[in-house]
Amino acid sequence: MRYFSTRKFLIPALGLTLGILLLGSAILVIAGLRDHIGRADIGLVLGSKVNLDGKPSKSLRGRLDRTIELYRGGYFPAVIASGGIGKEGYDEAVVMRDYLVSHGIPQERVVMDNTGTTTYASARNTLQIMRQQKLGSVMVVSQYFHIPRARMALERFGIPVVYSSHARLFEVRDIYSVPRELFGYLSYACRHYDANGN
Repeated sequence: MRYFSTRKFLIPALGLTLGILLLGSAILVIAGLRDHIGRADIGLVLGSKVNLDGKPSKSLRGRLDRTIELYRGGYFPAVIASGGIGKEGYDEAVVMRDYLVSHGIPQERVVMDNTGTTTYASARNTLQIMRQQKLGSVMVVSQYFHIPRARMALERFGIPVVYSSHARLFEVRDIYSVPRELFGYLSYACRHYDANGN
């Protein structure tokens, strides 16, 4: 009898948990797919994996290509390339800068952030760069499911105007990445953000 009683409780609980997960993931996806486009003082492209041959991965290339498209469209005059050193041993920011420059963005228009190892660090570093250059608005570029967390971090650090646009890329592994990102978003919602960038 105890077995059936426990099962009777667990099945609805699991169903409710799954429902909440699916609903949260759907909200995240819808929010990330809705670009918030505007003319910004600077763009921010967030890093991702670099392949073993030193070239941007498919996901990183998607972010960079969208950044190039927006730059050419006149949406921002300069770009922050934010990333860290991945397990492959490459400095993401360097690889990103080289890709942007090879596609026509002048090197002096690319600001490198080599310590953007996390979304939190990238947002904090962007705040510091913008304060130094007396800038008031930024447009962040990343994967669609990553955009809500990136926007929240930038806004919570006190950046006045945050625009966003997602890479035009969809992969099978998004099925895994989206629910994982939901937990990332929730953890960032509970984090402390120091307006001084600490």
